[in-house]
Amino acid sequence: MPLLGKLIKKSIDVANELFEEDKNPVEAQSEALRNLLESAKNTDFGRRYQFNEILKSEDVAKSFRVSVPCFDYHRMFGEWWHKTVEGIPDVTWPGSPEYFALSSGTTGSKSKRIPVTKEMIEAIRSTGIKQVMSLSDYDLPDEFFQKGILMLGSSTELEERNGHLEGEISGISASNIPFWFKGYYKPGEEIAKIQDWDERVQRIAEQAPNWDIGALSGIPSWIELMLKKVIEHNNLKNIHEIWPSLSVFTTGGVPFEPHQESFEKLLDHPLLYLDTYLASEGFIALQVRPNEDMSMQLAYDGGIYFEFIPFQPEYFDENGAPFEDAPALSLAQVEEGNEYAMLISTVSGAWRYSIGDTIKFTNKEKAEIKITGRTKFFLNVVGSQLSVNKMTDAIQKLEEEYKMSISEFTVAAVKHDGEFYHQWVIGSGNESNTDEEALARTLDEALKNVNKNYGVARSKALKGVKLKLASPETFYDWAEQTKKKGGQIKIPQMMSESEMKAFLEFIS
Repeated sequence: MPLLGKLIKKSIDVANELFEEDKNPVEAQSEALRNLLESAKNTDFGRRYQFNEILKSEDVAKSFRVSVPCFDYHRMFGEWWHKTVEGIPDVTWPGSPEYFALSSGTTGSKSKRIPVTKEMIEAIRSTGIKQVMSLSDYDLPDEFFQKGILMLGSSTELEERNGHLEGEISGISASNIPFWFKGYYKPGEEIAKIQDWDERVQRIAEQAPNWDIGALSGIPSWIELMLKKVIEHNNLKNIHEIWPSLSVFTTGGVPFEPHQESFEKLLDHPLLYLDTYLASEGFIALQVRPNEDMSMQLAYDGGIYFEFIPFQPEYFDENGAPFEDAPALSLAQVEEGNEYAMLISTVSGAWRYSIGDTIKFTNKEKAEIKITGRTKFFLNVVGSQLSVNKMTDAIQKLEEEYKMSISEFTVAAVKHDGEFYHQWVIGSGNESNTDEEALARTLDEALKNVNKNYGVARSKALKGVKLKLASPETFYDWAEQTKKKGGQIKIPQMMSESEMKAFLEFIS
């Protein structure tokens, strides 16, 4: 085996042993909170909420929770971050950030601007290195560790605005990769700067024969489209014909399970799949050890302090924002199996900030989680309380029963003749020869089996299920029309009624 690969793998093994000496997650979180408060105590925000006094209290976590209200993006921006965007320093974090991450979430709304400080860049980089180090726990050949890593994110060509740079978080992160990593990083700086997604993918397809790729990283739907383009352009049967060393796919952004079947049709053999949770607000969690359900470990020592609100309807408004009196728990207080919405406080000056995602703990001792959905979901208007993970379970039932591959789906609660229905659109390559009404009945029964609240709603306010089949490409064309293609763009798995009506018009 190549000597270089052995040396790199040995270095990773040694570094990983050092990472394994990390503190207990609960202790690390307590230290993280103190460090955050100490760093920001002289900012406008720190003086307003008396961080100095909080640091003197016997129970810092409790005092912080009582003294500082919850914020969602709109409140944080309206009261504080708009000053940061205008160039005023020391608002919620010392100094002024060099970057702002642009994020429209999954709704296609006007881009949010989220500060990204130098401390956050370093935290993201350290957490990313930790995931690379964890690869020593997997049965990978020595030569893997000298192969290229193709990261398909947003453009690294950032826009200058009022003295700072703006772009999506994947583009900001890729533009700040360590110097020693640049030899492994693909598609390289020149291609990564191309703004147009189709043009960037075309250049990747053209250069693909010159690369020896061992790992992929990106959102599943866009990685899949990229692989199809490489295969088509180079007249291949599968991607392993051109990249025989391809062994790892680091996924993230959306659940991978609905994409796995169609994804593996592009391969000669399955890959090692690792999950990540990189948001515009920071690197939230990463998979650090082999496990069957792809559980991720919270980045508890990555410049973020976490709190957890039990995900119950009485604690959130209709937009998914937590109420002022919603109870928030520390990492020490959570329980495995329960569903929580997360609040984060970060080295970019987010404070008790509702990130909008829901999670459940799969291993509290190791601080490992699975993402279950979003706090802002529209299907609760009739009490169905459907989360993304329950919908994914039902979608997998359809795949098994009808021998079909479903790579995209979305759903909304809509009204017909005064009655509520759940309108589904399913993206599948089988759309031309499958009975939509039969699919709707099977989906309805599967949802009743996985969610008792859904069953109750179906017996009362929820009249029925309507289902429309479309090709997966229709979803991507819709994304291109309403937002843009590729990068960090996620296909929304839940829509509002107006969004669904617009999408159905687009399909027809």
